[in-house]
Amino acid sequence: MPGSGAVTRNTLRQQIADALRDEVLAGRLPPGTEFTVKQIAEQYEVSATPVREALVDLSAQGLLELVQHRGFRVRIFSVDDFRGMIEARSLVVDGIFRRLAERGTAPGSGELLVSVRRRGEEARRAAQSGSLEVLIGYDLRFWRELSGLVANTYISEFLHRIRVQCWVFAVPHLQREPQLRAALWDGHSELVDAVTLADADAVRGIVRGYNEHALAWAARL
Repeated sequence: MPGSGAVTRNTLRQQIADALRDEVLAGRLPPGTEFTVKQIAEQYEVSATPVREALVDLSAQGLLELVQHRGFRVRIFSVDDFRGMIEARSLVVDGIFRRLAERGTAPGSGELLVSVRRRGEEARRAAQSGSLEVLIGYDLRFWRELSGLVANTYISEFLHRIRVQCWVFAVPHLQREPQLRAALWDGHSELVDAVTLADADAVRGIVRGYNEHALAWAARL
């Protein structure tokens, strides 16, 4: 089949990028970890080309840095970086919900809200049990699907990238938290309720509380 080799390579490229992202988010590749294309290729038993492409993709997403003559390094985000991420996502999310209040959700959003609610309930349970790795997976899906209500892929992709970066910063610190459950936000279900009711004030209040929770946590670091 013409072009099947390129399709296979692109699929492998995405699989490697996803696997490495998961390793970073799980804290198994902590910030500052350095590695080469050769090391990753040997680890996954694949050729260097899809690995190099996957690492370039993750660098473009802000998760890795190219280290001259040495390979790649997991990016180290500072507390100031984290505050900047919170501010950026706050401005965009506020705009999203203002638009939803003015124009309503996109056609067919009822089914999407059912899925968002399911993700939110799973995320809430994970947060309340202190299951950090489980929470991250559901939280990323929750916010990605929730932002999908505006039917704008540019917004969804931007917010997903910021949220992944927030978790990359937070995970090493959260893993050292003596009271992990208290540090994890679990208001996902309440947010879905407010969105479903089109209660713009409640939505903004919940999101504001979420951001304040994150900033208060970061201030203690």
